[in-house]
Amino acid sequence: MKNASQPDLLRWQFELTWSLFEYHLERLEPEDFLWEPTPYCWTVRPNQDGTWVPDWAETEPDPVPVPTIGWLSWHIGWWWTVSIDHAQGRMPRERTEITWPGDGTAAIEWLRGLRADWLAVLDHLTDTDLDATAPFPWQNDPDHTIAHMLAWVNAELMKNVTEIGQLRLLRAASAA
Repeated sequence: MKNASQPDLLRWQFELTWSLFEYHLERLEPEDFLWEPTPYCWTVRPNQDGTWVPDWAETEPDPVPVPTIGWLSWHIGWWWTVSIDHAQGRMPRERTEITWPGDGTAAIEWLRGLRADWLAVLDHLTDTDLDATAPFPWQNDPDHTIAHMLAWVNAELMKNVTEIGQLRLLRAASAA
């Protein structure tokens, strides 16, 4: 990958992170998603109409609740959906419009679908595109480019993958 273009390097970084995610996705059990490692957790819950919604606070609590894998998978789906909306020039959906699919298998399929959508975005970006001002997550700050947004997506995914992996391992170890 000598002399890789910016799009190639960002895609390589994304694919590396995704391969680490697949390691955990392939090993997740249905019970992993809603397992609460502590009484102070954020999770996803069905509301009155059966739609799964995340626990949420407009101001982050202190201490921050430990998220469940279900919550983390919703969180990935939320910020990634909004990132894809921005990258494709669509009106970004509101956080409350992004709901959890309702079980682990469906959540994994949803995330893999978002990966395919993201790869389609990456496939059409040029170095020139990456130099444009990013509409998200910095709200059109001229110092942040589309390349910054892609790098942020990669970093956010890596952070969430690590959290999911740690929770999966902790649940497995505590059951042993």
